[in-house]
Amino acid sequence: MTIDQGAGPAVLLLHGIGGRASLWAPTIAALSDRRRVIAMDMPGYDGTVPPLDSFEALADAAVALLDARGITSADVIGHSLGGMIALEIALRHPARVRRLVIVASSPAFGSRDPAFRAEFIAARLKPLDAGLGMGGAAIGLMPALVGKTADPEVEKAAIAAMSHVNEAAYRVTLEMLTGFDRRAELPRLRQRTLLIAGDADKTAPPRGMARMADAMGVARMIVIPGAGHLVPLEAPEAFHAALLDFLAED
Repeated sequence: MTIDQGAGPAVLLLHGIGGRASLWAPTIAALSDRRRVIAMDMPGYDGTVPPLDSFEALADAAVALLDARGITSADVIGHSLGGMIALEIALRHPARVRRLVIVASSPAFGSRDPAFRAEFIAARLKPLDAGLGMGGAAIGLMPALVGKTADPEVEKAAIAAMSHVNEAAYRVTLEMLTGFDRRAELPRLRQRTLLIAGDADKTAPPRGMARMADAMGVARMIVIPGAGHLVPLEAPEAFHAALLDFLAED
């Protein structure tokens, strides 16, 4: 599914590994009165097409989506895994990215240690291998992602979105995630960039995002108090205020 709403300069929204385009609904509502907002499901997430197994392919697919809609450049906003894809687009197709917003994300998977990677994948796949499905995996995962002050509805919305992710696509994407590392290429970025972190986020902690901002050299960073990993849903007012201010800049 792709959501295409509003008119004006284009904005592309990229969701996280357990998300769907629909989870961007509050952000679409906040932006679409002045911008054309496009939120795409990752290929394969609805089960209608095969999943893509590389960041390069996902970046190219996002650009192809813009091409199909006659969009030559867009402000690209990515959350978590979507932030990695946004970074890949900016590096691979720099002329297509007007401005870049990376939310609760990282320029690399958490560790180069093969044992850590194996443990990470095994833990994420355990509920699926036990037959609990994507809904069961979501229920087990979400409490660790949200901040302590998050509205309970945030967790419910995130669980509902992840429950409708195609399991085969999720497995492929999870394996792909562990090979991501663009740290050495960060100084190449020339797009004006905003990084947004939640100060209670243990998945993409602010200290790691601060290192990413420093390496980019063209970025600035905002930390939202009390927010965990699901920043756009947990702190929508602060998140959208930061986003609108940044997108309004010349």
